[in-house]
Amino acid sequence: MAAMATLAGSAPALSATFVYVSNAEDGEIGAYRMLDSGELQPGARVKAANVVMPMAVSPERRFLYAASRSKPYLVHVYSIDPTTGTLTKLSDSPLAESFPYISLDKSGRYLFGASYGGHVISVNAVGSDGRVAAEPLQVIPVGRNAQSIRVDATNSFVYVATLGSDEIFVFNFDAKTGKLSSNTPSVQLLKAMTGPRHFITSSDNKYLYLLSELLGTVTTFSIDDKTGLLTEVSTATGLPPDTKLGPGAPRGAVGVPGGPPPRSTDNDIWAADIHMAPNGKFMYISERTSNTIAAFSVDGASGKLTYLSSTPTEKQPRGFNIDPKGRFMVVTGRPESPVPSGFGAMALICVVARLANRHPLFAAPRRLASETIAPETRLT
Repeated sequence: MAAMATLAGSAPALSATFVYVSNAEDGEIGAYRMLDSGELQPGARVKAANVVMPMAVSPERRFLYAASRSKPYLVHVYSIDPTTGTLTKLSDSPLAESFPYISLDKSGRYLFGASYGGHVISVNAVGSDGRVAAEPLQVIPVGRNAQSIRVDATNSFVYVATLGSDEIFVFNFDAKTGKLSSNTPSVQLLKAMTGPRHFITSSDNKYLYLLSELLGTVTTFSIDDKTGLLTEVSTATGLPPDTKLGPGAPRGAVGVPGGPPPRSTDNDIWAADIHMAPNGKFMYISERTSNTIAAFSVDGASGKLTYLSSTPTEKQPRGFNIDPKGRFMVVTGRPESPVPSGFGAMALICVVARLANRHPLFAAPRRLASETIAPETRLT
C-alpha cells in the first residue's frame, strides 16, 4: 500500500511531499520523497508487522497510522519528521478485527476501522500524542463485508460501504465523544451485486461518489447538509465502450477462510480505488483486471460525471493517489507471475504524469521503483 504525505510547515522550506509504502509480506513501511520531477527518492524503512496494509495520516500530518491484518491485529503509530519525512515508531495498539480500511475524523482524535471479514466497524480514541487507545469506544455490527469507512467534511456524519450486502450505512457522529449513532433511515440500499467499495466526498460536501468494485461504475449521491442522508443522482461507468469485462462477484477476505469464487475471474470487473484531482474537476478510478486508470470530468454544480478515457498502468492497480498539485499520480500494482521466495507479494510503484492545464490524459507511465508491498495507495 502506498501513501503520499504532503507536509507543510510554518515556512515554505518545510513543505515537502512524502510517499509511504506498506510492505505486507516484509512487514515494513518504506518512505520516499517526491521530487519536483515526480521521481521518488528512497528513504528509510521501518518495521511494522506481517500483512501491514491500510494506512492513514493525521489531519495535521504529524502521525502515520498503519493496520496489520495478521493476528494479533494492531495499529502501528509513527511520528512524521516534517523536514525529512522519517518515521519514528510511537506505539502499537490492539484493534478489534482485521481492517482493510482505516481513517481518522477531521480532528484526528478518533480512528475508524472497517472489517471485510468481521462485518463490523470500530471507533478508537486517539490521544494528543498520537497514540491510539487500547480499548475501542465502539464495535458495531454492520452489513456483510464492510469495505470502507469515512467521515464527511463537516465531521458530523460517518458512512460505511458494505460490499457483500450492497449497502451504505449512515451514522451520526458526535465529535466530542467519538460515538456513532444510527441515522434515520440508517441504510442506503443499493441494487443487488453493486459491490460498493470505496467512496469520497466533494470538497464542498455536497456530493458523495461511490465506486462499485463489481461493476466499475461511480454513483453520485447528493448529501443533505442537515441530516447527512443520501439521494442518488446519477451513475457513470469507468469502462471503455469496447470492454470485454463483465460484472464481478465478491471475493474472500484476507487472512480468513474463503478466497476467490470457484469460477474463472479472468474477465471480471474488479475496481479498487477512487480519488478526486485537487482542483475538483477530474476524478479517477482503478480497475485491476484491465490494469487501467479511468478518468472522468466532474460537473461541480450537478455532481454528474462524464467518462473520458482509460490509461494502462501497472498490473492490478489496487491503490493510487494524486500529489497535492495535481501533477503526478502514484500507482501501486501487483504482477501476475509468482515472485521468488523471500520477496513476498511484489508490487510496483509507478508515477504517471498528467498533462497539466489541458485534460486528464496521461503520458506514458514511468516505472520509478519497486517494493514488496500490499498493492494499495493512499495519498496523505
